[in-house]
Amino acid sequence: MSKPVPVSVIKRLPRYYRFLGSLRSKGVVRISSRELAERMGFTASQIRQDLNCFGGFGQQGYGYNVEQLYGEIGDILGLNEKKKAILIGAGNLGRAIVSHMPFEQLGFSLVGIFDSKETIAGQIIRGVPVRQISVLDEFCSENRPEAAILCIPQEAAPAIVDQLVNYGIKGFWNFSHYDINHKYPDIPVVSVHLNDSLMTFSYKLTENENKIN
Repeated sequence: MSKPVPVSVIKRLPRYYRFLGSLRSKGVVRISSRELAERMGFTASQIRQDLNCFGGFGQQGYGYNVEQLYGEIGDILGLNEKKKAILIGAGNLGRAIVSHMPFEQLGFSLVGIFDSKETIAGQIIRGVPVRQISVLDEFCSENRPEAAILCIPQEAAPAIVDQLVNYGIKGFWNFSHYDINHKYPDIPVVSVHLNDSLMTFSYKLTENENKIN
């Protein structure tokens, strides 16, 4: 049985992918781990160790083929699979996510949007109609989505999560602040806490000001 890949390595993969995509768009054909490290602010050994978790892709004396490594990391991240996703909660946050996230480029196909408010149901956001939450069961039975994006209040999340798990949802991108893994420890969940991010930013600004003073 192979060792699980450290979470810290997985979190760095999107950055590698994004950076290699930029190099690719500029026509860069190959790059050494040292050059990649200098540009990204990592060490060459860290890059080699990270990529060796997936078999390693460089050639000694040549470095990395940018196009090939970009494709390999995309495959590792599952970006070519187009997993069916639904979004629950078409308020301001949900609308912003639907409007601005390039789902098709990031491994997902957004097939449905749902909201409990009748005034929102029937609206079209980026070509996808907003449906009443009451038809969620029927929709999931017919379309079999794999992933759900939760943009709902924390207090509404437990019941919706239970429903979605029963409907066959296999993972969550969670903006609700509800701890899904407490009840469903084996389901993949990525929770996004925008407040935490802003507080971290506040800390860094405060720390920097203290250093200056």
